[in-house]
Amino acid sequence: MNDMTSPPPRSLSHITDWVFDLDNTLYPRSCNLFAQIDTRITSYVMDVTKLDFEAARDLQKSYYRDYGTTLNGLMLRHEIDPDHFLNTVHAIDYSPVDAHPELVEAIRALPGRKFILTNGDTGHARSVLRRLGCDDIFEHVHDIRAMTYLPKPHKAAYDGFFALHGIDPSTAVMFDDLEKNLVVPHDVGMTTVQVVAGEDYAHEQVEAWELTRAAGPHVHHITDDLARFLRERP
Repeated sequence: MNDMTSPPPRSLSHITDWVFDLDNTLYPRSCNLFAQIDTRITSYVMDVTKLDFEAARDLQKSYYRDYGTTLNGLMLRHEIDPDHFLNTVHAIDYSPVDAHPELVEAIRALPGRKFILTNGDTGHARSVLRRLGCDDIFEHVHDIRAMTYLPKPHKAAYDGFFALHGIDPSTAVMFDDLEKNLVVPHDVGMTTVQVVAGEDYAHEQVEAWELTRAAGPHVHHITDDLARFLRERP
């Protein structure tokens, strides 16, 4: 797939703050790193709820869809300890994430500040960034703890981030794999880019809504090759 745009296309020449989601955005969904986390989340839901695999899986995905993260749903509905959850589900093998020097160089060359805004935690983010080879590029990792566990796509998650770092949304861009996480950024004036999997990507652990390519006005650009998009940015 070539880079595609949802109208209206928008130039990135005015951008001074570059904000990146982490999972399935900075690394390709096809490496299936998040599938490991996804499996551990299912086990966690089974332990908490005593449901069988299929029922726990359905509940996990409904919480993910409806509350922004499964963690948020579990905190609201089951009063779990978020630190225990995060430490448990991120005990994974990071070796599927390969070094990506082309992406690293493209991000390094961007004019202005670079941030990570993730519903994961900082330890997980740093592990991914080290594998990619770009642990020294980003101004800050703003994680789920910094959001006080209220994740994207909730507006408060973005507002706290903007306030902490003095970010003017009108001169910032947000990159995310989930189109629902780009609604608020668009509404507050950010430029938005959805980073998608290749058209032939499929995985039994990934539901169709997670791969939806936005067609609405809240997504200005869509790409399945982030490094190339950043090199050739409009």
